[in-house]
Amino acid sequence: MSWISGQHSSARAAARRSSRVLRLGVVLALSALPAERMLAQRAKAPATKAGPRFADLDAYIARTMQEWKVPAVAIAIVKDDSIVYSKGYGTRTVGKAEPVDANTVFAIGSASKAFTAALVAMAVDEGKMKWDERVSAYLPGFQLYDTYASRDLTMRDALSHRSGLARGDFMWYAGGFPREEILRRVRYLKPSWGFRSLFGYQNIMFLASGEAVAAVQQRSWDDLIRAKIFAPLGMTSSSTSVRELAGKANLATPHREQDDSVVVIPWKNIDNIAPAGSINSNVRDMAQWVRLQLGRGKYGTQQLMSTGNHGEMWLPNTPIRLEGPTARFMAPGANLAAYGMGWFLQDFNGHLAVHHGGNIDGMSAMVAMVPDQKLGVVILTNKDGTPAPGAIFPHIFDLYTRPAARDWNAEYRAIIDPLVKAGKEAEAAVEKARVAGTRPSVDMAKLAGTYSDSLYGDLVIGVNGGTLGMKFGIFEGTLEHWHYNTFRGKMNNPSAGKPMVTFVLGADGNASEATVQGFEDATFRFTPPAADTTPGVSLSRDQLQALVGRYKPDALPLDIDVQLIGDELKLTVPGQPTYTLVALSPTRFRMTGPPGMPAGFFMEFDMAGGAVTGATLVQPAPRPSLKLTRQ
Repeated sequence: MSWISGQHSSARAAARRSSRVLRLGVVLALSALPAERMLAQRAKAPATKAGPRFADLDAYIARTMQEWKVPAVAIAIVKDDSIVYSKGYGTRTVGKAEPVDANTVFAIGSASKAFTAALVAMAVDEGKMKWDERVSAYLPGFQLYDTYASRDLTMRDALSHRSGLARGDFMWYAGGFPREEILRRVRYLKPSWGFRSLFGYQNIMFLASGEAVAAVQQRSWDDLIRAKIFAPLGMTSSSTSVRELAGKANLATPHREQDDSVVVIPWKNIDNIAPAGSINSNVRDMAQWVRLQLGRGKYGTQQLMSTGNHGEMWLPNTPIRLEGPTARFMAPGANLAAYGMGWFLQDFNGHLAVHHGGNIDGMSAMVAMVPDQKLGVVILTNKDGTPAPGAIFPHIFDLYTRPAARDWNAEYRAIIDPLVKAGKEAEAAVEKARVAGTRPSVDMAKLAGTYSDSLYGDLVIGVNGGTLGMKFGIFEGTLEHWHYNTFRGKMNNPSAGKPMVTFVLGADGNASEATVQGFEDATFRFTPPAADTTPGVSLSRDQLQALVGRYKPDALPLDIDVQLIGDELKLTVPGQPTYTLVALSPTRFRMTGPPGMPAGFFMEFDMAGGAVTGATLVQPAPRPSLKLTRQ
């Protein structure tokens, strides 16, 4: 699945595409700046300057696009506060003649995170926030699973990927919950390691940060981005939602690689996680953002944030262990790496490099800088999970910091090929482990129903013509029997992969849980259908009054009261919520109660000579029915 994430997701994405078993893998008017002043500042963005340094750059980018099957690339290079190179390559849509230029709009994905961190820096400058204040001080309802982390998580922690939480991305990506509901549900996401102990990429914490700054500024995150960053920088082509792209002509089309072919996919709306990655832009606009960063918070004559608070974002808060092959994607050529706030930090050819990538459905991006060289680069592409941005930015850095540039495509290929091979071997191992000739232990109709998890919501299993279907949020598909009580999903969205779904049966032989590959932190428990509250007959008040009384089970020291409250019969059991009795016949009533109460509870009254003598409280199996005597 293409998550909004840093550049290190490219290696994982390549392996996922080659191994289907590797599962269910973000305009105000420019009134803040007079027009003539804006034009003067934008004048520092001349057309591309060709020169000896860039003589072979076109050829390198062409090779990179071919190597990784990328339809389009746009780049801008900033040096000494001027755009010295800006250009587009390829086509906006594969198979069509739609040239790309420096004004073509792409999604930047998680490169948006630095914008959220910048809003917090501005609020700190204004005295409205503190880096080391608790998130809950700004979002009073904010709560995490771990009490200590819930109490002590600061803005710095949330912006530094050190919350101790695994990603939990399926909740926002597929579940479709709004921002406030995502933040409510994060309390059910169990920590994967100790609070502040390790780097752990976390989109939801950036949502919390964005909503926290919105709360103190009393404006939405989207409005703040437009007013405090886009407008003063003149980023007139940039937006915070795909909803703002309707009608735009110079717009890149998202693509992904599927069955060895590059195919068009829809733009993904991620408004619900916007502060972590929803910005759309082009390289000309993003070059202005780079100028602000290299200016340490100053753009032209405007000091948009203090040098001190800008510098806080480039301080190493969370060390990153450079272990395993994907570490070289996170920090190409590095010996040491860390995360600041909204930025990855590393050494590169003896210099500090600051960067952040972005990946979301059909798009990959990179913003990278070498501050002491006053050098920055923006790379936007229209294929998800591609290593192309990661292969281009260090090549450009080499042009300025080494006698000869390295072939980063070859270095990345040396990493990816073994991952692809390992993925294929893992898929083959799963196929080999399949046990032939088995059947589900119960009829498939018994597996149908709704399975719920507090974090992720509802997983709905249906049956149609002997085939099980599965639905989770935007993911839908069929379930093919794999072996025993395990099924394999064939989903409508390639991002969902081919998840293994295993049903767990209770002692009564009915399904009690479903485990889903890719949701290892979830427990989807079977939720009985809600009781029907539609009455079957209409009874007079006198008929209802005749049933009022106290009823006692024959074998239990328990009193059950039936009372007429208004026009409804109510049943009270000590220590339990009050139930409403819905008439199905003059003597049979369905019991309904609090939300989530399962169906199958009934009260059946016994009549003799026109008078009520007792009742039977019917409960769903395996609970026994209770015979009651009227007192």
